[in-house]
Amino acid sequence: MPQPDHIVKVALPDQTKLDDDIQAYFAKCEEKLGMVPNVLRAFTFNSDKFRTFSKFYNQLMLGDSVLTKLEREMIAVVVSSCNRCYYCLVAHGQAVRELSGDPQLGEMLVMNYRIAKLDKKQRTMLDYAWKLTDTPHDICDEDREALKQAGWGDDAICDITDVTAFFNYTNRMAHGLDMIPNPEYHGQSR
Repeated sequence: MPQPDHIVKVALPDQTKLDDDIQAYFAKCEEKLGMVPNVLRAFTFNSDKFRTFSKFYNQLMLGDSVLTKLEREMIAVVVSSCNRCYYCLVAHGQAVRELSGDPQLGEMLVMNYRIAKLDKKQRTMLDYAWKLTDTPHDICDEDREALKQAGWGDDAICDITDVTAFFNYTNRMAHGLDMIPNPEYHGQSR
């Protein structure tokens, strides 16, 4: 049975009448990805919020960081697993498959990251991301110290926290709007 075919369960503006810069951004997505991710379409409910969201996402996930792109995507999947965010599990699970070249890693992170054979540094990073998502009020000095003991510096701790916080936000938006992932994600990088 196929997934629902809506983007979100709120009315979005006519996509052909979006501002020129947003239409150009979508054309670039079509060129590079072969699709416009539904999360981007979802944010067209407000042009300024679309611009802010896309700029922040690109800086956070594609910009300079001590974290690799794969590590950032791993955090996205683990946060989304904790939150049971269908959209992000599908979309970012695909990114983990693509960046790692390992379709099993993507599935393990979706279902239970603890069964994946990860090095201590990555395991500690994901333990921190899970805890910050599941019980943020319990984060304490010992959690930051565990990251340091695993080899992460202060700049990495900031980036790990930033990616974790961002995906908690996007998961809430996806849940609240009933955002559905593009069907193309399901078959990619398998």
